[in-house]
Amino acid sequence: MSEEKVVVLNFWPSMFGARVIMALEEKEIKFEYKEEDVFGDKTDLLLQSNPVHKKIPVLIHNGKPVCESNIIVEYIDEVWNNEKTLSLLPSDPYEKAKCRFWADLIDKKVFDAGRRTWTKKGKEQEEAKREFIETLKVLETELGEKVFFGGNETVSLVDLVLISYYPWFHTWETIGGFSLEDHIPKLMDWVRRCLARPAISKSLPDRLKILGRVSQIIKVHEFFYGY
Repeated sequence: MSEEKVVVLNFWPSMFGARVIMALEEKEIKFEYKEEDVFGDKTDLLLQSNPVHKKIPVLIHNGKPVCESNIIVEYIDEVWNNEKTLSLLPSDPYEKAKCRFWADLIDKKVFDAGRRTWTKKGKEQEEAKREFIETLKVLETELGEKVFFGGNETVSLVDLVLISYYPWFHTWETIGGFSLEDHIPKLMDWVRRCLARPAISKSLPDRLKILGRVSQIIKVHEFFYGY
């Protein structure tokens, strides 16, 4: 494994890239990080590595690119799978299917509702906030009394996918005018347990930096379009 070359192409605020980095860190895999400006000129490396979608994140393993964040995490789990590393997906087919179901639900529900909490106003924003909180309540119920979604001892794909959105929670709460602590206290306890893991805390982007970036985007939009 020491001779293998691993490169990650990412854009710093991306929740999709964050989960890939967390997976590598949890597995203690050394990698080279390359920042991509997704709103500027995309590098030749990105365009060559992901010619279909031309998006981050991309994992390049010994010159071979792997695209789409959750596919990348599963790839990492399969390639670096031994008694010295934790497993991010269960071996049992049914449990693995459940894991994939929740990861998919998070990316469909949390991403969309969260985005609309700052891109919409009025009734549309209120509906987005309701959907966002209700989805997190469903996830809180699924977590139950477990320490992590992966169980009481280790994190799973579901944990990495959901915690990758955490740096954006502050932005959505601030702009939307609500507090998640008031609605999902047990899930916020789970957040704190995740952040206590060095592999996770050091891999997530700065939540204040994200809020600043989003605030700039909103100001520019208001200036030109009166939003």
